[in-house]
Amino acid sequence: MGKDNFSYQSEKFADIEILRYQVRGFEELSLKQKELAYYLYEAALSGRDILYDQHYKYNLKIRKTLETIVKSYKGNRESDDFKKFLIYTKRIWFSNGIHHHYSTKKIMPEFSIDYFKELARNSDYKFFPVNDSINHFIEELIPLIFNADIAAQRVCLDPNTDVIKSSSTNFYEGLTQKEVEEYYKGIIEKDDPTPVSYGLNSKLIKENGKIKEKVWRSGGMYSPAIKKIIYWLEKAAAAAENEIQKSAFQKLVEFYKTGDLKLFDEYNILWLQDTESRIDTVNGFIEVYGDPLGYRGSFEGIVSIKDLEATKRIKSISDQAKWFEDNSPIDIKFKKKNVTGITAKAITVVVESGDSSPSTPIGINLPNATWIREKYGSKSVNLENIVYAYKMAESEELLREFSFSEKEVELAKKYSAIADVLHTDLHEVIGHGSGQIMPGVGAPKQTLKNYASTIEEARADLVALYYLPDEKLVDIGVLPNLEAAKAGYDKYIRNGMLVQLARIEIGDNLEESHMRNRQLISKWAYEFGKDQNIIERKIRDGKTFFVINDYQKLRILFGELLKQIQRITSTGDFEAAKNIVETYGVKIEIELHKEVKQRYDRLNIPPYKGFINPLLKPVMEDGKIKDVLIEYPDDFTEQMLYYSDNYSFLSIEN
Repeated sequence: MGKDNFSYQSEKFADIEILRYQVRGFEELSLKQKELAYYLYEAALSGRDILYDQHYKYNLKIRKTLETIVKSYKGNRESDDFKKFLIYTKRIWFSNGIHHHYSTKKIMPEFSIDYFKELARNSDYKFFPVNDSINHFIEELIPLIFNADIAAQRVCLDPNTDVIKSSSTNFYEGLTQKEVEEYYKGIIEKDDPTPVSYGLNSKLIKENGKIKEKVWRSGGMYSPAIKKIIYWLEKAAAAAENEIQKSAFQKLVEFYKTGDLKLFDEYNILWLQDTESRIDTVNGFIEVYGDPLGYRGSFEGIVSIKDLEATKRIKSISDQAKWFEDNSPIDIKFKKKNVTGITAKAITVVVESGDSSPSTPIGINLPNATWIREKYGSKSVNLENIVYAYKMAESEELLREFSFSEKEVELAKKYSAIADVLHTDLHEVIGHGSGQIMPGVGAPKQTLKNYASTIEEARADLVALYYLPDEKLVDIGVLPNLEAAKAGYDKYIRNGMLVQLARIEIGDNLEESHMRNRQLISKWAYEFGKDQNIIERKIRDGKTFFVINDYQKLRILFGELLKQIQRITSTGDFEAAKNIVETYGVKIEIELHKEVKQRYDRLNIPPYKGFINPLLKPVMEDGKIKDVLIEYPDDFTEQMLYYSDNYSFLSIEN
C-alpha cells in the first residue's frame, strides 16, 4: 500500500491516540459476501456488553450512567471539569470498563465527587440504571468510581497474593485461588486426549458453600446478548460461502445455545477446515489473559476479508512449518514429529468488538486448545490493514529519541515495516504452532498458572526472533535481505528495554503478559550477553540507549533462551517459569524508568493507540439486502454512543 489521502488519525486524550483503518476491497465483494460480512458484523457487536461485565461486575452500571450524563447533562459543557469528565468517560470506553486496558489498574477520575453529584443531578436521570432514589444511586456509585482501594486492579499476577481475591475481574465470586485450583484439579483428567477448555465460558461462584459455574449461554448468564449473537449467526449460516463455513456457523450457534464446550471444540475444528472462504470471523470466548489463572475466555468478535496478495507472503511461511520445527534450537524431544495443518492468511479487518476493540491485536493464532492444535493444526492471521494504519501513524520523533545512531534510524525507516510484519507472521504461524507438551503434563494454564500467558508469548516471540535473520526467509522470498532483520532486532530491544516503559506509572511493576515477555527476553539477552558485549548500554547527553553490537551472537542467545522456555512449557516447570519471569520480566529499574518517562513525555505522543470501527449500512429493497455500504466515522464519542444506543443488550442485573 502506498501513501493515500485517508485520514488515519482522529484524536488524542490521556495516554491514548484514536486511529481509523480502511477496508480496502470491500466494494468489490459480491452482494452475498457483503451480506455475510454484515451479518457477522452485527453478531460481533452484539456481544460488546459482555466484555464490560466480564471485566468488572459494576462496569455496565457505571458506563450507562456516564453515557446518560454525556447525552443529557444540562450544565456548562465548556468547563474544565466537564472536559475532565469526558476524558474519563472516553478512557472507560477505550478500556471496556474502569480498569486500564493494559495495566489493568483502576482508572481514577480527575474531577471531584461533588462535581460528579452535580453532573448526575443535572442530567436526565430517568435513564440511569437505577431502581431506587437518585441520591441513593449516586452514593452507591461514588465509592465504585472514586475509592482507589475498591477494585484496585482487574488482573493481579503478584505471586505473593491470592490472585483471585486480589483481582476484581468478574470471572469469580466468593472464592480463593486455592479453591479454584482445587476445583479444577478435581474435574480435569490429565490423561484425557481431548480435554475441553474447562471454565472457558462460565463464571465460577460459591453459593451456600458449594462451587458451581454460571454458564454463558442462551438461557443462562449473558442470555440477552447471546440470543442476539445467535440471531445474526443463523443469518450468516444462510449466507455462507460454502458448506464447511455453514456447518461451522451452525455449530457455533449450537455452542451458544447449550454452553457445551465439546461443541465449541467441534466448531473450532470446522473453522480450521474452512480455508477457502473470503469472509471470516472470530466470535466467542477466546483469549484468557483477563483471568489471572488463565481459564476463562473474554468475549471477542472480529470480522475480516482475506487479503489475497498479502496472504501469499504469510502462506510462504506456513508452507515451511515443518522445516522451521525441524531446525528449531529446542531439545528434539520437545519438537513435533508431525506438523499438522498450519494455515495462514493476511486479513483486512471489517470490524472488531469486545476484547479486540478499541485496542486491537495485530496477529492471531487460534484455536487455543493444545490438543486441537496438535491433531488438526491452527489458523494464523495477520491483521494487515491494522498494521498498515499503525505504520501510517508512526512518529519519526519517537524513533530518533530512542535510537543511538543515524544508521539505526535509517535502517528502521527502510526495513521496519517488513521486519514488523514478518515478526508477527513468525510469532503467530510458527511460534504458537511449534513444540509439544510432554505426555502426562497438563496444559500450561494448569501447570504454569499465572505465568502461563507470559511464557507462551515469550516462546512465540523467541521463535520469531530466532528465525527473523535466517537465510530461509530470503530464499522463500519474504525477506529482502538480512539487513532488514537487523531493523527487527533493533526495534525489539529498543522497545523491550526502553520504549514500553513509558506505558507504566513510576513505581509500578510490569503486569501485562506481553510487556513482561518483551522485557524478559530483552533483559535476559542483555544480561547473558554482557561478557561478550553483545548488547551495550550507552549513555549520551544523559540519555540511555541499548545498542546491539553483534546480531549473530544475539540470535544465538535468543535460541538458548527459546530452548529454556520450551522446556518450561513442555514439562510444566512452574518454579522455573516463576523464577525467569520474576527475575527478568516484572521489576523495572527505577531511575531508567523515570528517564524514559521524561523523554517520552516531552514528545507528547500517547503510548497507546486504538481504533474507531467502520460502519456497515445495509441498503434494503422489498425486505431484502440489495447492497451494503461502508462508512468511516471519525468521532470516537459518537461511535461509543451509537454502540450504546444500538448494542446495549445486557441490563445491570446480568
